[in-house]
Amino acid sequence: MSWEDTFKSWGAAPGTTEQQKMENAENAVRKAINAETVLKNMDISIIPQGSYKSRTNVRQDSDVDICICLNSTFFPRYPIGKTKEDYGNIDGSINFDEYRNLVQRALQNYFGTEYVTPGNKAFDIHSNTSRVDADVVPAFAYRYYHGEGENDYQQPLGIAFLTNNEKKKIINWPHHTYDNGKEKQQRTGQRYKKVVRIIKKLRNKMQEESISESQDIASFLIESMVWNAPDSHFNRDTYTADVRAVLAYCFNETLPNGSHGKLGEVNDFKYLFGDHQPWSRERAHKFFSSAWDYLGFE
Repeated sequence: MSWEDTFKSWGAAPGTTEQQKMENAENAVRKAINAETVLKNMDISIIPQGSYKSRTNVRQDSDVDICICLNSTFFPRYPIGKTKEDYGNIDGSINFDEYRNLVQRALQNYFGTEYVTPGNKAFDIHSNTSRVDADVVPAFAYRYYHGEGENDYQQPLGIAFLTNNEKKKIINWPHHTYDNGKEKQQRTGQRYKKVVRIIKKLRNKMQEESISESQDIASFLIESMVWNAPDSHFNRDTYTADVRAVLAYCFNETLPNGSHGKLGEVNDFKYLFGDHQPWSRERAHKFFSSAWDYLGFE
């Protein structure tokens, strides 16, 4: 069976109507935050992120991820032996739970309580006829200090937030994720994002057929594995050749003796595998192996 025509379809970006619904969701969240007087007067950045921002989303996963980041208060990481006093920093005037409550109030006032479901990490804004679901994450800026001066922290800023239940700190770099994906797209003749969408659609198809190895495989895991694949694996004569090369890479690198320990997320700040991740090397390997077999590759 030839997969080429299917891959061409799967690799396409969301259609105009679906894209408009995603943009409507983002615009509605912006209006909700701006309608809350206290938040409107704060130094806040509204940051689209995830597959929506990178345009690697597929129709079944077309929700919108948006970070509401407070820039004036931040979570820091200082070098060993250093404290906030060494950098002239003082405690913020608002703690994270207080800020999260402000964001929740803004969303519920704008959308209505019945449209807003608080989660452990984000608020889920339910869809309607004009917009898709949106996951809204309140966050503080994150500064990774690495030198002696008060401005010696990684730019652009990261973001960090506390989970609602365990109060676990989650750190992300949405700006780096977007920039690195954009550069990969340019280096691969515009094929990187197509291959990401193809493998996501493949995962969804396998899930529809109840193939166990495809369950609980995160979109960001797929996106990061494809990002790690060498640029030479893309922009070949056919989409099938690209998918074959990338899947072979993903299979080999997640073997016990592969280089999985050196692989990074798209942001290139966090290792892709380890105890800090919700997925495992073994689980990823089983998926890529099953995907290879499902496509009938030899």
